[in-house]
Amino acid sequence: MTRVTPQQTLLAFYQVLLEVWGNPNWWPARTPFEVVVGAYLTQNTNWTNVERALQRLRLAGVLSVAGIRRTPLRKLEQLIRSSGYFRQKARRLKTFVVFLDRHHGGSLARMFSQPTAKLRAELLSLDGVGPETADSILLYAGQHPIFVVDAYTRRILGRHGVVAEEAPYEEVRALCEAALSARMDREGHRRLRGGAPGACHTPSAMSCAKRPELARVYNEMHGLLVGVGKNYCLKVTPHCDQCPLQGFPHSLK
Repeated sequence: MTRVTPQQTLLAFYQVLLEVWGNPNWWPARTPFEVVVGAYLTQNTNWTNVERALQRLRLAGVLSVAGIRRTPLRKLEQLIRSSGYFRQKARRLKTFVVFLDRHHGGSLARMFSQPTAKLRAELLSLDGVGPETADSILLYAGQHPIFVVDAYTRRILGRHGVVAEEAPYEEVRALCEAALSARMDREGHRRLRGGAPGACHTPSAMSCAKRPELARVYNEMHGLLVGVGKNYCLKVTPHCDQCPLQGFPHSLK
């Protein structure tokens, strides 16, 4: 019997989920900076709370580099209160803007023109920026081809035996990138535009932004896994019998 490799399983996941749901339209944001702010705010909270905070920033007219720069720290804390750990996150947003000003002239475009590895190292040096946050900023705001590993990814791949749930972040990222960078024939895949149960979000300016092919594949796969994690592969009571990946071997039969 031919053994199915983890890379082959990941590609099969991608094909099945893309056929069922199409483009998941993730990340929901209007501008690259909104992605950056969302990447910070989503730490240790759910996206509903982040959306509330983003909406308050938007209504206050400060959801921009200049807006965060000029907003007093205490006011910023109150605007993002719904995201939790708001004092810590407000300081970190201020730190990011200072970094952007000092190293890239306050320009996100200039920042994102840097080589991926160099910029990733810079982001990881900032307070509060771990691998998932850095990679979210790189992929979704900067269109850099780098895969984002989150709790949903670990849970889904762990339960299907693709990788151990406790595997190091870089190991999981390398596996996903190796699998997805292998070219596959994607003709004939249905492209749904919202309405599917697992779709992460309605289309946004950033989810529809032009991006390199490999970045688009990483974007889609991460968003599709978010859809599985949010709707089926729940932490406590997973709905395996309804999941699009139910035909693959897993540990929760």
